[in-house]
Amino acid sequence: MPNSNAAEPDVSDSGHDLNPLDAGDRESRIAQLNDEERRVILHQGTEAPFCGGLLDNKLHGVYRCRLCELPLFSSEAKFNSGTGWPSFSRPFDPKHVRTVRDIGHGMIRDEIRCARCDGHLGHVFDDGPPPTGQRYCLNSVSLTFVEATEVKP
Repeated sequence: MPNSNAAEPDVSDSGHDLNPLDAGDRESRIAQLNDEERRVILHQGTEAPFCGGLLDNKLHGVYRCRLCELPLFSSEAKFNSGTGWPSFSRPFDPKHVRTVRDIGHGMIRDEIRCARCDGHLGHVFDDGPPPTGQRYCLNSVSLTFVEATEVKP
């Protein structure tokens, strides 16, 4: 008989572990971030528009969380929004991102964070293309890109 007190693993519909990183692993990963990555990912910063390294990336693959490597967005959902940040119409898996109300800078917005490590990714807006109408506006420094030929099953 299974132990009913044992914590059930939190796994997304796409089969990815959503359990938070343990404290030691998180600290080790944070130590590998540069100053700009720390400012954006850990302190809800924003990189300058039209400066992000992934803005003009047109390769086929997956955009993952810079901190915990959870797949967040697919190149298939990427589009040119003209805003200066990489934009996507939908996440890789809806359970991989979460939203938080952001009332900073005199605006009311929906901040998006990685569901696994709580890293700041950017914001989501209701002015994207069909069929979702969503524009997930991301900071390049919050992401790493893995080309489709490198993606492990």
